[in-house]
Amino acid sequence: MSERSVTHATFTIERTYDASPTRVFQAFADPTIKQRWFAGPEGWEEEQSEMDFRVGGRETSRGGPKGGPVHIFESRYQDIVPNERIIFAYDMHVDDKRISVSLATVELEPKGAGTRLVFTEQGAFLDGYDDAGSREHGTRELLDALGTVLGREPARA
Repeated sequence: MSERSVTHATFTIERTYDASPTRVFQAFADPTIKQRWFAGPEGWEEEQSEMDFRVGGRETSRGGPKGGPVHIFESRYQDIVPNERIIFAYDMHVDDKRISVSLATVELEPKGAGTRLVFTEQGAFLDGYDDAGSREHGTRELLDALGTVLGREPARA
């Protein structure tokens, strides 16, 4: 694609989980737990997954369908308040094409015996390779997978 463009969009997704804010936070902070829900669709192969969960730390995930293309998520944690907030900036690439740059905020608050999660993403979707609707759809699926994992994980907090 030779024509350059950028489309800006923001979306917010809310979920309520039957788990404490500490457990939900751990599902983002613990690489072993996060790998159980932060993954591509069925049939995707993971090539790389690295995570340094601290302010200034980076996370990288590479994978995709067998035979390609390779999808790459590269993020840097900007702000972390344990059990309350995570803010990270991230790029998405497909093979050698950067398709978007986003700022994402995860807010956690107690709701009864569970947790209300508010996920807000502000994205710049580049050159027509990606769009906010597709990203929101994928994020909803990831947050649903998080709920499934939280339902299976034993309560530790």
